[in-house]
Amino acid sequence: MVHSEHPVATAVTAEQISARLERLPLSRWHVRTRVLVGVATFFDGFDQLMIAYALPVLIPFFRLDPSMIAWTIAIGGIGMLVGALAGGWLADRVGRVPVLVGSLLLYSLCSVAMAGTDVLWLFLLLRFIQGFGLGAEVPVAATYIGEITRAHGRGRFVLVYELIFPAGLVASAIVASWVVPTLGWRWLFALGLLPIVLVPFLRRVPESPRWLASRGRMEEADAATRRIEAEIAADKGALPEPAPGEIAPVVEGRVRVAELFSGVYRRRTLMLAVAWLTAYFVNYGIAAWLPTIYRQVFRLDVSTALHYSIATSVAGIVGCAIVAFTIDLVGRRIALSVGLAGSAAMLFILASTGAGDAGTVLIWSALSAMFIFAVNMALYVYTAELYPTRMRALGASVGGAFGRLGIVIGPVVVGRLIERGFSVAEVFSVLGAVAVVGCVTTALFAVETRERTLEEISR
Repeated sequence: MVHSEHPVATAVTAEQISARLERLPLSRWHVRTRVLVGVATFFDGFDQLMIAYALPVLIPFFRLDPSMIAWTIAIGGIGMLVGALAGGWLADRVGRVPVLVGSLLLYSLCSVAMAGTDVLWLFLLLRFIQGFGLGAEVPVAATYIGEITRAHGRGRFVLVYELIFPAGLVASAIVASWVVPTLGWRWLFALGLLPIVLVPFLRRVPESPRWLASRGRMEEADAATRRIEAEIAADKGALPEPAPGEIAPVVEGRVRVAELFSGVYRRRTLMLAVAWLTAYFVNYGIAAWLPTIYRQVFRLDVSTALHYSIATSVAGIVGCAIVAFTIDLVGRRIALSVGLAGSAAMLFILASTGAGDAGTVLIWSALSAMFIFAVNMALYVYTAELYPTRMRALGASVGGAFGRLGIVIGPVVVGRLIERGFSVAEVFSVLGAVAVVGCVTTALFAVETRERTLEEISR
């Protein structure tokens, strides 16, 4: 292999930009960028479940009935759905970094505003806007990380970064278990302002060279790539020469939403819609209601209910770690199918026990979370692999939007079932059946992407 100490000549094609990125070894620059974007995603995870852990206190404060409880949970998911679609569309037009910065500002400011209101309608409006920011940030962040990473080991690299998201969920549970009983729910939401300190650092992150090239902005793509190459060369030494001939042709141009539902992308989009919807339906149908179920059904005190919920989040992050280190070995389709099947099995076992005590619910719901969190994680890397650069953020965001739809529908359906007198066991049976639908869909229709370049997969 020929090595070069000097920057390569100015790239004039998107294929050259991709080839230069593909030949870059994993470096401190990759890790530093992944951590920076990942810290923003950590706070996304932290913010997403704050409402679930605050609910046992918010219910008497706002005098919420079961229907309003469900909508208090769901309104954030509706904001995430709209934000995911808008964020992906915008990121494919103005760039990945501006959307990351803007969404971070939006949800941070809304979170602290929620802490200062006593009016339910205003609280819900702010929660919707906060959800918009959350929905926009997460899929675009996953898209950006995927675009700066080479094909070899991409699944593990992206998912190790994504581990910081469930870490945020665990941190939310731990912090809430102390803050809510001790300081009150307002302080919990006030903590959502913390990620605003990341804005100056995120603004220094280079724009995705792949995205710049897909827009025909070759000089900017070359400059961004040179900046990355210089930092990596300083860390790793001479870099191997790029091999543009090994990169599939890149189609430039503006994104058209209709493309998601035409040609080879139609099957991918529909499969992803089902996978995202079912996985997040199950995940948030469980996670959003568990603290309230522990409190109202099993009569646990607020502190104990929140501590029980921590166990579920910890089990979830274990599942995420397992899938992060195995997805490049077993492939995406097996990881998704097994995860959904495992979650369904745990939920059916829980239902068969009758779910008569809090300890039983804790054990089996935690095991289900281990599987379903892994699926949620794998979907981020997988979805961003299935579309060409010119429409990758939109494709990832459409998939994410169906996940947000699951976040809305799951808690609402669980709330309705509880309101109509369904037992806890029957509720978990419904969730298990939904997981089965997702498992069958991914097993039959998922396209394998392991160890393939983004350009090759997108054809």
